Amino acid sequence: MSIVIGIDVGISTTKIVGIRDGEIFAPIRIRATDPVTSLYGAFGKYLHENKIELNDVEHVMLTGVGSAYINKPVYGLPTDKAEEFIADGLGARYESGRDRIIVVSMGTGTSLVRCDGDKIEHIGGIGIGGGTLQGLSRLLLKTDDIRTVSEIAKSGDVSNINLLIGDISARPLPGLPMDAVASLFGNARSDASREDIALGLIWTVLQSVGQSAVLASIGSNIKEYVMIGNLTLLPQCRDVFPAIERLYGVKLIISKYSEFCTAIGAALCYFDDRYETLKL
Repeated sequence: MSIVIGIDVGISTTKIVGIRDGEIFAPIRIRATDPVTSLYGAFGKYLHENKIELNDVEHVMLTGVGSAYINKPVYGLPTDKAEEFIADGLGARYESGRDRIIVVSMGTGTSLVRCDGDKIEHIGGIGIGGGTLQGLSRLLLKTDDIRTVSEIAKSGDVSNINLLIGDISARPLPGLPMDAVASLFGNARSDASREDIALGLIWTVLQSVGQSAVLASIGSNIKEYVMIGNLTLLPQCRDVFPAIERLYGVKLIISKYSEFCTAIGAALCYFDDRYETLKL
């Protein structure tokens, strides 16, 4: 049993997947106070839960901002580092089955990677993402647990927060239907409920991310966007993203292992010599 393990090392969260016989299996995520603890905790847990011995592991591939803190092979195993944006692209292509896409990596902020066949390149990003949602929730809701915010938001009414085209115009504007958002939080009252605020914050982050991706691809003729990262797990994506799809005539795709795409891409780098890796 020969296994290649891909690990996406964040500052406090590490995601790990295995590839065996061309198939992804048993992805997990571990939180810790620092990237080194997170990495080794995730690796040990992964081996234990899946009854994998060290000699079953052919190679370890690291990526993510936290991988900068790892300067030696993991448990003495052959270890390389994959460039994060390449890992984003490879993982998103594998998961979506598409090779001409914009990859929208929704992490603390958001990065945008364009895939056009074998060409994978970082094209920019915005400083809005999970960190924004956590920070604003900490200020306005007194919690930075995104799962808690999402639960609170389920009882919210976003029409009490966002200003729509229909609120300011008697008829649709060119390219803008009556239910399009004219201003995020533009309709918020000083006594808005906690539930409405939570939903408004989620809409603000998700819509800003989705629209920035669409606008960044103007002129490329790319109409498909693969959304990856932890924010894809928010149930509110099912409301926000279809609205963007209808407005722009595009497709925003959330794949089965969307939160693990970068770790998957790191593992795939081992099998693809077209992309450079750094050996440890």
